[in-house]
Amino acid sequence: MPISYLTRIVEFSATHYIRRADWPDERNAREFGRAAVEHGHRYQCRVTVKGPLVAAAGGVMSLEALDRLLAEEITRRLDGRSINEALPEFAPRRRLATGEALAVYVWERIAPQLPRGVTLHAVRVQEGPHIYSEYYGEP
Repeated sequence: MPISYLTRIVEFSATHYIRRADWPDERNAREFGRAAVEHGHRYQCRVTVKGPLVAAAGGVMSLEALDRLLAEEITRRLDGRSINEALPEFAPRRRLATGEALAVYVWERIAPQLPRGVTLHAVRVQEGPHIYSEYYGEP
């Protein structure tokens, strides 16, 4: 049975900042530049799942089920919100709200909820036209 990949892209607008709570403002500004201050992006999050191409099922998995999962775990949690406030994982003294860390967060939320036989292949978080982060899981 052929293995196929399905990628769905969701978009959301959110703000975030990247700064360490244990550093003074001057050091955060020096290390993280403008990102140390709350600012916004129109994010694109691409989630790619992998699995056997089952003709009778219409593909790798139900697109409707994937859309529900992405809406629940990504857009409903983040659209129009501050990532640092909406997600406890990105609160002060926790993870820094970088694109890389957000891709890992999405992986951690999505992977365990996929149907049997379907695996997560990649998560890509794009903050703008010239920057994105990808995560492929642990080696």
